[in-house]
Amino acid sequence: MDPFDKFKAAQRAGWAHFAPLQAFTTISAARLVEHVGIRAGMRVLDVACGTGVVAITAARMGARVTGLDLTPELLEAARVNARIAGLDIDWHEGDVEQLPFPAGTFDAVVSQFGHMFAPRPDVATAQMLAVLKPGGTIGFSTWPPELFIGRMFALVGQFVPPPPPGASPAPQWGDPAIVRERLGAAVRDIVFDRGRIDAPALSLAHYRDLTERTAGPVLKLVESLSASDPDKLAVFRTAYDALTAQYFDHNVVRQGYLMTRAVKN
Repeated sequence: MDPFDKFKAAQRAGWAHFAPLQAFTTISAARLVEHVGIRAGMRVLDVACGTGVVAITAARMGARVTGLDLTPELLEAARVNARIAGLDIDWHEGDVEQLPFPAGTFDAVVSQFGHMFAPRPDVATAQMLAVLKPGGTIGFSTWPPELFIGRMFALVGQFVPPPPPGASPAPQWGDPAIVRERLGAAVRDIVFDRGRIDAPALSLAHYRDLTERTAGPVLKLVESLSASDPDKLAVFRTAYDALTAQYFDHNVVRQGYLMTRAVKN
């Protein structure tokens, strides 16, 4: 098996339990839709759409929306969400590194905390830009490496086997300098903005418990170490709580993020 196929299969299995976290990302979805400037009549692709919070928000604005995700369980949740909202959205199971759409199909291509997990940024970037019309907008929200979620992924990386050679850390997409480099001469008018998700948590232990049951990389780490090395798992949990404590106050965990918008040349 191609090492990236195995890597993506593990991602697919890990993120299958993400759905409860949509409560944290619903408000930031509206901010991304506003940042990108999505309007009625636009044809929009939501890449790594998860449970569909961005896709549904865009569709409520009158856009014609397609959502794509690697994980079938999340797509089923997205279908339920769209049905409740009374919206018609075109859902696809698929991979951002191999988008199944003709070149120049969409007026906007967006992703909220999703495309950043593709192991090869150059491939994902090329695919997203290819299906975008000239003059169309690419926009995404990502986790900066220096803030809580980015630091959390770095911590997880200390306790799991390394990814395949050539894979890039997801939080690099939260560094504006790297984003500029990756988008390169294919775009113009890059605009960055910052946002924050205030995730409610009754205690550090409550927050960690939720993360261990829903956030793909943490879920897989706990699943592996519970069976193979409980002592190492205890070390991870202590370090995780210590990191979270730096962002925890008044029953809220502060999760800062970066938004990017650019126009395709």
